[in-house]
Amino acid sequence: MKQNKLNLGSYFKKYAFIYFLAVIGMLVGVMLDMVFPIVVQHIVDDVLIAKRLELINMLLLAILGIGVGRFFFCYAREWLCDYAGSKIACEVRINLFQKIQSLSANFFDGINSGELMSRVKDDVDHIWDVGCFMAILSAEVVVRTVAAMFFMVRINWLLSIIPILGMLATGIIAVKMENKLDVLFESVEQENSELNNTAAENLAGVRTVKAFAREGFEIAKFHKHNQKYYDLNIDLSRVFVKYNPKIQVITRLLSAATCLFGGLMIIKGNPFAGGEPLTIGELMALLGYVSGLVWPIEMIGWLANGISRAKASLRRINNIYEQLPQIRDESALAADGQTEEAITEALFTTDDISGEIGFDHVTYKVGERTILDDVSFKIGAGQTLGIMGATGSGKTTIINLLKRMYDVTSGSIKIDGVDIRELPLGVLRRAVSCVMQDIFLFSDTIEGNIRLGERDSMTIPQVRGALEKSHSAEFVDKMEEKEHTVIGERGVGLSGGQKQRITIARALARKTPVLVMDDSTSALDTETEQDIQKVLADLSGMTKIIIAHRISAVRKADKIIVLEKGRIAEEGTHEELLKKGGLYKETYDSQY
Repeated sequence: MKQNKLNLGSYFKKYAFIYFLAVIGMLVGVMLDMVFPIVVQHIVDDVLIAKRLELINMLLLAILGIGVGRFFFCYAREWLCDYAGSKIACEVRINLFQKIQSLSANFFDGINSGELMSRVKDDVDHIWDVGCFMAILSAEVVVRTVAAMFFMVRINWLLSIIPILGMLATGIIAVKMENKLDVLFESVEQENSELNNTAAENLAGVRTVKAFAREGFEIAKFHKHNQKYYDLNIDLSRVFVKYNPKIQVITRLLSAATCLFGGLMIIKGNPFAGGEPLTIGELMALLGYVSGLVWPIEMIGWLANGISRAKASLRRINNIYEQLPQIRDESALAADGQTEEAITEALFTTDDISGEIGFDHVTYKVGERTILDDVSFKIGAGQTLGIMGATGSGKTTIINLLKRMYDVTSGSIKIDGVDIRELPLGVLRRAVSCVMQDIFLFSDTIEGNIRLGERDSMTIPQVRGALEKSHSAEFVDKMEEKEHTVIGERGVGLSGGQKQRITIARALARKTPVLVMDDSTSALDTETEQDIQKVLADLSGMTKIIIAHRISAVRKADKIIVLEKGRIAEEGTHEELLKKGGLYKETYDSQY
């Protein structure tokens, strides 16, 4: 069963030995810091006051050794924590990305890309902060505080009460601050996602924005989210301004109070120790330990900030881990412990599919809205099905259901007589090549866009052949790098027709049992469209589904269905539908 929560403990456990070494480095560094005030005490009491000059060389060497040792062990601790934290962040990020990739299309219907980018990047960065700094620093704060208190009590237990009270007060302040920050940080990260999405959406559609002179509107929309993000950060600042100065005051008062009461004990003696005076060296050591406590006290506020941010990020990441794929790969569930690739090889391969497709009383609903209503049809392997209908009639939904982007509400879809829910998803989706009306090209070479991950199984001759068949070669060969030319994001730099032809080449190069053309020649000129239709007609043995608004694209299909409001209104060949005199005939008359 896949995890539905990010278990950070398992990641830390994996690098436990590295963290163990980092803890050793931290402990040695802290102990060296604890020894330093004792050395100072002996320099003051034994060398400067008692005039024991023979000790000076040994004490100076001790200071040098403490400095060198502290540098070495602190450097080792920092490097080890950075290494382990970076590895953890890298693994958390790739596992989160894999989780997102495993989710069904319905998940992406309800969340924007900017928010997902924020979770993959910003939220994981906050987890990285925990792995690199906060975990070890939290431990160091505790160790340093306990060690300093121990040595202070040994020197003068009465004066040690002052920093103990200071630490208690700081702890109370830190808890209050953390409680307020916890809620705020979640709002800040959510608004950061909105800001990222607004910027990403605008930049992706910047040409549309400029074409409609919408710059002012988009700037105002961005300003709205930016202002809200600013306001939330001001709220965070108010929390810091309210609590951080109190922590700063405590750190300053600790040194002043220790110096004051310590000076009185030097003059008048310790009332609880028979009036025995405190030495100047002991006071210097105590002040050294108090100064050493300033860092842990100030770190408490910083850690409260970082931990609150990390907790908010962890909740946002866990929101994704709690999502379950709507599309369940039954074959994968049945094979305990095997990967999808192993299951695919063992149970079914694309070569086993001939391409017979059957829809049996298929109904698909989104909430209470019916998209497809009792749709039934069947096409044999190697045949061509044409689908026509008005916008919103359910044409593209048929393809999404065939590829199991969504599951049917009722009824069944079969390929070669096998319910597609029983097929491994990898096999099913590799068996159906699609040229969709919503064209997407990656920022990659033309060759890379055609291969689309099939770098080992698809040869250069296959790529060239697909370019020729799709009539892409005529413009690709004019480019300086030919098929190795890098095209911009979403195919920037190519015309609509050129992008459409490359997506057609991508589908043809795969030689799959089923080919889907979803209004994919709409941006082509009539001559190129006719040439591609001839290429499709010559693809023997391949089942083809052609969705179109033009009669010319489907008239030679073995079967044509006409959809109206999610139902099959008409079905038959081109000639049969013309004789019926229905919707198809009306469309024909309007185009010819």
